[in-house]
Amino acid sequence: MIIKKREQNKLENRQKILNAAITEFKKSGFANTSISDIMQESKLGVGTFYNYFNSKEEVLMAIVRELFKQVEDSVKAQRNSSSLELLEFCAMTTARLVDENRFILPMLASTVKHSDKPELLPKNLSPDFKKIFEEIILRGQERGEIRKDISVDLISEMFHSIYQAAAFSKLQIPFTENIRLKLKILIAGITI
Repeated sequence: MIIKKREQNKLENRQKILNAAITEFKKSGFANTSISDIMQESKLGVGTFYNYFNSKEEVLMAIVRELFKQVEDSVKAQRNSSSLELLEFCAMTTARLVDENRFILPMLASTVKHSDKPELLPKNLSPDFKKIFEEIILRGQERGEIRKDISVDLISEMFHSIYQAAAFSKLQIPFTENIRLKLKILIAGITI
């Protein structure tokens, strides 16, 4: 009974730190957020941070992994859909998560530049959304739903790049709508 309570407290404290980091990163940016800021927001002692994480870079990567898992789980729940429907669902689910967590894209782009501990960062900072797209595209090609004359790598890279294109777009439309419109064009181009 005591062990279960202790484990529950650990999970809750870890989540408090992650939630506080999200709040602080959104408010001040990655470079301007200190571990002390995160812990003050979490209402836990600064020393508690090191029971769960070694650096704020590690916190950022935990946040990114959670977002990736949300997309991955959502896509798995839709596995009975056609590959084209699944691609659209995956792209729009990812777009909504990125839109709700807009601080992630610029932080991933600048983390290495501002990191006190770049050696703690993985070589590829972005979550492996491309891998999810590759699996769906390959399945679609095997089922005859998606063109085979265009490589899986090229198609998945195009899906992966629409987020950056929408993030820097000068069009006066919301981010998710921008993604949806780009997605229609992309899906039309790969459909048999």
